[in-house]
Amino acid sequence: MKSNYFFLLCLFVLMIPLKQHAQHQSNMVVVLHTDTKTLDVQQKLTFVNNSEEVLTTLVLNDWNTAYSSVQTPLSKRFSDEFYRGFHLAKAYQRGKTTLESMVDTDGFFLNWSRSENHPDLVCIKLRESLAAHQKITLNLKYTVKIPSAEFTKYGFEAGGSFLLKDWFLTPSRFANGAFVRYSNENLDDIVNATSDFNIELQIPSGYAVTSDLTTQCLATDSVSSVWKLTGKNHTNWTLFVEPKLSFYSFKKDSLTVLTNLKDEKISLEQQKRSIDCVVDFVTQKIGHYPHQQIVVSQTDYERNPFYGLNQLPAFISPFTNAFSYEIRFLKTYLNAYLKNSLGLDHRKDAWIYDAIQVFTMMQYIETNHPKTKMLGSASSFKLLKSYHLTTLDFNEQYSYFYMLMARRNLDQALINPKNTLIKFNEQIASKYRAGLSLRFLDTYLANNRVSKAVASFYKSSQLQQQTSADFETLLKSSSQKNIDWFFETIINSRDLVDYKFGSATKTKDSVSFSIKNKTGVAVPVPVYGIYKNEIVFKKWLEPKTNDSVFRLARNGANKLVLNYKNEVPEYNLRNNWKALNGFFPNNRPIKFAFMKDLEDPYYNQILYVPTLDYNLYDGLLPGMRLHNKTLLEKPFVFDVNPAYAINTKTFSGSGSVVVNQNYRHGALYNVRYSCNGSYFHYAPDAAYLKINPMVQFRFRENDFRDNKKQLLLLRQVLVNKEQSTLLANTTAEKYTVFNAKYFNSKTEVTNHFSFVTDLQISGKFGKLATELEYNHLFLNNQRINLRWYAGRFLYNKTQSDYFSFALDRPTDYLFDYNYYGRSESTGFFSQQLIIAEGGFKSKLSTAYANQWITTLNAGCSLYKWIEVYGDVGFIKNHFQPHRLVFDTGIRLNIVPDYFEMYLPVYSSNNWEITQNNYSEKIRFIVILSPRGFINLFNRKWF
Repeated sequence: MKSNYFFLLCLFVLMIPLKQHAQHQSNMVVVLHTDTKTLDVQQKLTFVNNSEEVLTTLVLNDWNTAYSSVQTPLSKRFSDEFYRGFHLAKAYQRGKTTLESMVDTDGFFLNWSRSENHPDLVCIKLRESLAAHQKITLNLKYTVKIPSAEFTKYGFEAGGSFLLKDWFLTPSRFANGAFVRYSNENLDDIVNATSDFNIELQIPSGYAVTSDLTTQCLATDSVSSVWKLTGKNHTNWTLFVEPKLSFYSFKKDSLTVLTNLKDEKISLEQQKRSIDCVVDFVTQKIGHYPHQQIVVSQTDYERNPFYGLNQLPAFISPFTNAFSYEIRFLKTYLNAYLKNSLGLDHRKDAWIYDAIQVFTMMQYIETNHPKTKMLGSASSFKLLKSYHLTTLDFNEQYSYFYMLMARRNLDQALINPKNTLIKFNEQIASKYRAGLSLRFLDTYLANNRVSKAVASFYKSSQLQQQTSADFETLLKSSSQKNIDWFFETIINSRDLVDYKFGSATKTKDSVSFSIKNKTGVAVPVPVYGIYKNEIVFKKWLEPKTNDSVFRLARNGANKLVLNYKNEVPEYNLRNNWKALNGFFPNNRPIKFAFMKDLEDPYYNQILYVPTLDYNLYDGLLPGMRLHNKTLLEKPFVFDVNPAYAINTKTFSGSGSVVVNQNYRHGALYNVRYSCNGSYFHYAPDAAYLKINPMVQFRFRENDFRDNKKQLLLLRQVLVNKEQSTLLANTTAEKYTVFNAKYFNSKTEVTNHFSFVTDLQISGKFGKLATELEYNHLFLNNQRINLRWYAGRFLYNKTQSDYFSFALDRPTDYLFDYNYYGRSESTGFFSQQLIIAEGGFKSKLSTAYANQWITTLNAGCSLYKWIEVYGDVGFIKNHFQPHRLVFDTGIRLNIVPDYFEMYLPVYSSNNWEITQNNYSEKIRFIVILSPRGFINLFNRKWF
């Protein structure tokens, strides 16, 4: 017996140092030069081959080099997300790593290279193969040029601080027979091998040092100070060097928390209580943090804030300062805690980090703030009582942010690598969906089985490297039920869950009902029996892929509700209830709400909004908009906006009905059927009525991040135009035009290309047009834009230029453009410019073409928003030779496409700038639609 104990003891002793001695080691001497924003580094790197493979090359992560040019994957991601700051950065703002020498222990220089696809990786060719479980020591000497913090919030700041992350060379993780080769794409997902660090850092005297590593000041004088930083078993860590220390230190048991989160005007004692509460909760739920100290920084929070309603400005914030601080600390602490200790592939297995983080946050709220509402204290305001928004619990907002993308058909599978996600998914929707999914499984399995599995998985990750497959195996072993559906459907696919009630019959003691599976995706769902808003029973059901029938004890229930507490991340909750009393069991009552609200599944919502529009002839148009558009997209939408015209003393307005049909697989992802109409005056004494039935087919690439968009539009435009006695050559007309358009565009911050074809067929004419547009932004902030337009009549039986191609101001016979004074030929409103058809800015004597037209519009920036433009083209009218036309001038591009001015200089009319009444020749673009401005900010997210 004793011999067995002795054997186990020896085995245990042998296993303990195995992990410790198998780590890579980095010993560095680093000197920070604050004036040049550089770090001189001498590094002794010991690489241990922990695999069973024989290695001939090594791969080091050098993510600082991602800031070196506009050709790196980091720069391309910035461009895709419409961030132009990096593209236009000065040389001193960029970062790079200059590798001066690399020698092995024998003093031989080693060959190394960077690939075109991964310039921020250093690939080292070994002189001799490195056998399994052997090690090699490299001596590196390099200079790190620190980038500006304006790009990613890490780097050098204007105030003199240095916020450093991923700046040193370190081995990439070796897994599955190869090194992980990821480039920096501003996702905080570097996959480093676990290493021990011993660093001597020299900085100017007076600067303070904060790090996840243990820090100690060794010496200081009037010029500089020397610090020692040490840490074992780290994959990543941050380093803050500041002229004035911004971090506070809080001790909780054996863990030191260093944080500079903005205090929101709460005392240090309140901060400590919040920090103690969070640390205790996370330790209890997940496990002990394996290192001695952790940094929870304002920088990390700003990179990944808590997206929710508590981001309202401070003066209208519905949450207390203490609660806001606690939530922000919880979010940031969990992020650092998991990233620094859970040894997964941060990019490939990102969903596990997100799931554990959000799931734990939801548990924290349920435990410590169970009565907190989504709108905080604003939920008690009497004026807001009628809004569904005020009735929801704090944790219910996660479902709405996920559903925002699902209803747009832009959600992505949780298993997708982090760098393939749309920004809104990467930052918000996929994170929240992951947490909701883990909570769903935990609720279904009961007895905190998932919570216990998370703690067990975290503990296992401290002993050896884990993968998502290990997490799946652990969850399945923790369950007595078959949960294959969870991974196949919830994690590995973007399939939607959507159930609805079918028929139901009842007796006094029981109820029988069918459940229809609208998507064919079978996962468990709870059914609740409700009596006077009280739950009288709850039962988990397991419907099949087709319709299922169930029989349950009624327990006095007068209403059945599927997924009552939204435990299942379901696509549509509006069809989840069945009344057991009444003649019309599914007739939801109407509920009116002012402005905007969240979708309320138990009411037919009608939102009303006062509106004020304007055109020259109707004058001011006060009206009332009635619609059912909530914050989530719906399959059926109506929107009517009747208005009263002050000038004409008549009713005007517009309206539309839309039916959306999404397709989850394939290039065609959305078909939109709609019919809209409008009635306004086009002259002081004449109005038009437009009816426009339409269908749109939207296409996208397999890569959701690809900014290429395609759309096919088919419509029939019916116009009834009254005669005006005030305008010459106008008659009452009724006409209809079939219109087919194809749009193909690809847009990013540095390049834009679009292609449009336009076919119009009517009894009086047929015409075909094509438009090409290209914009390019150069490194010196110079922009060039080119637009080519060509159109030709297939046949033309008209007797006027009303349907002709226009050189500078289309007649807009389809009433598509938002002209404020569409019939004006002189005066201020005639100077409104809409870039369409010929796209000219000067008004020329021959303004129309009834046979064919081709024009080229060009522009080039001179200084900031001042540009020079030029247009040239040919126009051809019947019985006339073709004519060459041109114009040039200055463009004041204040807000591109929304607020611009054009100042003509020279054209086919000769020198325009010297002619009389020059102010009448100036053209302007003004877009007053708030939706247009919102699109400027939304495009980086979707």
